[in-house]
Amino acid sequence: MQVILLERVAKLGQMGDVVDVKPGFARNYLLLQGKALTASQENIARFESEKQHLEAKNLETKKEAEAVAEKLGGEQFVVIRQASDGGNLYGSVTTRDAAEVCKDAGFDVDRKQVIIREPIKELGLHEVELHLHPEVITTITLNVARSPEEAELQASGKTIQDAAAEEEAQAEFEISELFEDLGAAELDELETRDEQASDEPAVQEKEELDEKLEDDDK
Repeated sequence: MQVILLERVAKLGQMGDVVDVKPGFARNYLLLQGKALTASQENIARFESEKQHLEAKNLETKKEAEAVAEKLGGEQFVVIRQASDGGNLYGSVTTRDAAEVCKDAGFDVDRKQVIIREPIKELGLHEVELHLHPEVITTITLNVARSPEEAELQASGKTIQDAAAEEEAQAEFEISELFEDLGAAELDELETRDEQASDEPAVQEKEELDEKLEDDDK
């Protein structure tokens, strides 16, 4: 099926190009979203008559998209989700979720403009594309965490696995310190006992000598 593009479509063509596409793709996407018209003689003539207007409109929307992209590009947004201790989400983060966090921050982003290349099913930092205009694409980061505190930790460059390892290492260190303290205390006690034991013969000898002197005096 041939269509004439009313705007640039990635991997397909530029505005005004007549291209061959599958009928389903044309009906369910290009024609439905106003990105193209069927390439009839009437529609081609219509495009030529409206070309200047379409180009001006495209330029205006492109500038608007570039302004939004300049503010949004590189931004990081927190998405709170439930997950297992291993970091696997109970569900996934969707294009709707990405659009909503952008809207909450004051940016008018539609879920159809969000592209998630790989399913987000784990905690962590995930890059997401925003196709704000056929010629304007920017990237944001979704910080998917179980709590704001965990999100802050991830934003600093650590993972929950790193945090768990640090906690485990700290616990092992504290246990080791405790055993060292207990060992030192036990060693002190043994040394004290040895000193007392070594003093006992001398004390006993002195007592015997005192008793003998008393007998001599009598």
